[in-house]
Amino acid sequence: MGARGLIDTGAILAFLDQDDRWHEHCIAAMSTLSLPLATSAAVLAELFHLLRNHPQQKAAVWTFVRSAVVTVPAIEDADLPALEALMRKYADRPMDFADATLVRLAERESLSTIFTIDHDDFETYRIDGRRRFRIVPDR
Repeated sequence: MGARGLIDTGAILAFLDQDDRWHEHCIAAMSTLSLPLATSAAVLAELFHLLRNHPQQKAAVWTFVRSAVVTVPAIEDADLPALEALMRKYADRPMDFADATLVRLAERESLSTIFTIDHDDFETYRIDGRRRFRIVPDR
């Protein structure tokens, strides 16, 4: 079965970190989502970079991303022009590469739900330049 939505860096961190202010929101939200959720290698790179000095948290992330909860569809060479166009379009934010990969996956895989705590950016981004994301959890 293919992915049913997307998951961003902050949501993974908050879901796994009991001390995160978004933790309870993310735990509750996860139970409402259809699984699996897609993420990108860029999101994972960002995640592991943020946790570079936290071996126990990195182990928890590995367990999470290797579970049936997450899939990691490939970003292909053919996606690069679309990624560049997205980053140019949202340069005023500025859109980072990880966010661009999630928007591109949304377009390519026909996904509109994103599990993120980054509301400001994902309320601005549009799928195929038109459609809004359904953001979970709510603010």
